[in-house]
Amino acid sequence: MNGWIIFVLLVVLMLTGMPISIALGLTVLAFLFTMTTIPIEIVAQRLFTGLDSFSIMAIPFFILTGTLLTQGGVAQRMIRFGTALVGHLHGGLAMAGIFACAMFAAVSGSSVATVAAIGSILIPEMERAGYPKRFGVGAIGTAGALGVLIPPSIVMVIFSVSTNTSVGRMFVAGVVPGFLLAGLLMGITWIIARRNRYPRMPRCTLAETWNAFREAAWGLLLIVIVIGGIYGGLFTPTEAAAVSAVYAFVVVVFIYRALRLRDLPKVLIAGANLSAMLLYIITNAVLFSFLLTSENIPQAMAQWIIDQHLATWTFLLACNLMLLIAGNFMDPSSVVLLLAPLLFPVAIRLGIDPIHFGVMMMINMEVGLLHPPVGLNLYVASGISKMGLTETTRAFAPWLVVMVLYLLLVTYVPAVSLWLPDLVYRGRS
Repeated sequence: MNGWIIFVLLVVLMLTGMPISIALGLTVLAFLFTMTTIPIEIVAQRLFTGLDSFSIMAIPFFILTGTLLTQGGVAQRMIRFGTALVGHLHGGLAMAGIFACAMFAAVSGSSVATVAAIGSILIPEMERAGYPKRFGVGAIGTAGALGVLIPPSIVMVIFSVSTNTSVGRMFVAGVVPGFLLAGLLMGITWIIARRNRYPRMPRCTLAETWNAFREAAWGLLLIVIVIGGIYGGLFTPTEAAAVSAVYAFVVVVFIYRALRLRDLPKVLIAGANLSAMLLYIITNAVLFSFLLTSENIPQAMAQWIIDQHLATWTFLLACNLMLLIAGNFMDPSSVVLLLAPLLFPVAIRLGIDPIHFGVMMMINMEVGLLHPPVGLNLYVASGISKMGLTETTRAFAPWLVVMVLYLLLVTYVPAVSLWLPDLVYRGRS
């Protein structure tokens, strides 16, 4: 009965238009003050111990890295390199954009930053090159969501913190699914472009390709430093985040010279604002998770599912539906913080690998970014292209269908997400 009261109260508060973070906090406080005898001192202790996680420090560092790279000219160089590689194919400029989105996601960790940085350059450029606006918006807007799945993903860090799962293993697990999805998005782009005879660019010479690579190399090297350093055991994900922020600062200020030292306060304030917002959501989510656990709601839910003898595939399908529905109303960070503490214990009781479950959640979050009413990528792409939300949603449709089918593949073929982490961590404690 208490479980229903908690969720009804949360839904009522959210329906008032209240931000999810405040709704979570008020739900916890209202329930604790009126329906339990838990001392308020324990709540304060749980709040501090819940935030006392070394992994949480990775969030502001990765946000700062993404902010620096977004304003530091890295996106333009990655687009140029992608164009040199695949620009001569059907829909080559769009495919170059998807390639650039995958690369930028692998250094920024942010989906919204990816679609803003790549889309603001490529969507107008594709229109000038003779592509239909809807085609460019669909290809680049959906590819920006790769920032959720390809490490170092900020949403992955949030999932790991909220479920006490290894950030390093999650990062490793996201590599194969992330770049495989990028390949599938490029494939559907090529098919659409070939069928409609969209423009192709002249093939670049080896010298031009080499020059484009050399210009992008400093940005691409960050992928090697961060991901390679984590996989090689040189540093933890949190240490990797700090290294990435320092490296991004050096590259954009002293090598690319896209930012001046006097511009840094603005960049730091922008990164601090976003970090504060996410950390405030995490703070309230920690309290909400404590409330659920103290009322034995996840445990009771897990036992009920086991007593019903539901098959694992049925539970996974129900999770996908629940996450996709939640993505209609909340941003990825809020969905993960709200539902992961509830669904994760059930998944573990059913024998589902925690890393596989985490990757499945990340793909659900990608899909949630692409459809109304709260799809952040939808709004960013709509703003860049000056298209209405309905038209932008229709533009996303072909790529969105591919992503939903891919979600089903990853859900029911765990090897897609587990092959690489099993290989990398084989023999480690």
